[in-house]
Amino acid sequence: MAKQIWRPGNQLYPLPAVMVSCASADGEEKNIITIAWAGTICSNPAMISISIRPQRHSYKLIKESGEFVVNLTTKELAYATDWCGVKSGRDFDKFKEMKLTPEASSVVKAPSIKESPVSIECKVKQIIPLGTHDMFIAEVVAVQADEKYLDETGRFDLQKANPICYSHGHYYELGKEIGKFGFSVKKKKK
Repeated sequence: MAKQIWRPGNQLYPLPAVMVSCASADGEEKNIITIAWAGTICSNPAMISISIRPQRHSYKLIKESGEFVVNLTTKELAYATDWCGVKSGRDFDKFKEMKLTPEASSVVKAPSIKESPVSIECKVKQIIPLGTHDMFIAEVVAVQADEKYLDETGRFDLQKANPICYSHGHYYELGKEIGKFGFSVKKKKK
């Protein structure tokens, strides 16, 4: 079978489905936006990116405050994750409507989502206009991890968290571990 040629498009799937919490510069207005276009871009310093359409309500809040929190999502948070992605913060208090708890972050003014297993606090370093979306490049300034998702060695246990991902308009659970970094070159015991 041959591969089909498609028009250029974003086929890099699956992606993490994350809820990004943010607040106005004065901290009075809080909001959540669901984003699948988020990713790691540097390890030292730790940096991530999120891409948002300028028309979105959270865009203005993040641009003015210069900070946000990336909250990982779980199977239990799937409904809230989707709802926060299709409803506007102009019209709804998403924390209230989805019964999510805004929690004080440790460094940034933007709230974290208490129900999230991991909350990654970020400060915007650069905004790059790209077309339909602008990319916010941000430095990670703190990470909060819920202790109930840690294993006996203090490492984050992905299976306990039951994270979800997004692919072509659908949400999926992640499967079982099939290897770890370097397993393909690890020397086998004789």
